[in-house]
Amino acid sequence: MATGDGSGGFAQFATSRHQALYRYAYLLAGERGLAEDLVQEALTKTYVAWKRLDDSANAEAYTRKVITNTAIGWWRRKSWSAERPRDDVPELAGARDDEDVTARLWLWEELRALPPRQRAALVLRYYEDLTETETARVLGCTVGTVKSQTSHALKKLRARLGPDAVLIMEMVVAK
Repeated sequence: MATGDGSGGFAQFATSRHQALYRYAYLLAGERGLAEDLVQEALTKTYVAWKRLDDSANAEAYTRKVITNTAIGWWRRKSWSAERPRDDVPELAGARDDEDVTARLWLWEELRALPPRQRAALVLRYYEDLTETETARVLGCTVGTVKSQTSHALKKLRARLGPDAVLIMEMVVAK
């Protein structure tokens, strides 16, 4: 919530939401350094727009939209199909056994192979548990586009992972 000059409300927002924003950026980018850059860029743009944002819900959606659009822009400008260094998936807290970790790593690699907007739609819908309307707001598109991006992404996952792709994804995300 904006204060007189906006800096107090922004500082509270940035501090309280940083971890969730970083997690979202990491799931989109797959690299810690790039995720940190995305969050920093998004928070800078959010600070500039802070006076226009009515409340923290608008700020959250705006910041996630900036993260998404910035990531997609970076992917378009770079050759993302070329081999490049990347982080390994971090050790998962609460992983029960090697099979659980293997399923997560397997799904992670398949998600990384999806186009950026499809990956963003899946992360927002299934991992962040946003509604179609909230996802559309973050992505800056219509609900129909969210539905089609999600549908296309799930179709690609089913083709690569088999008919149990959605069950695998739900199992992995639920843990």
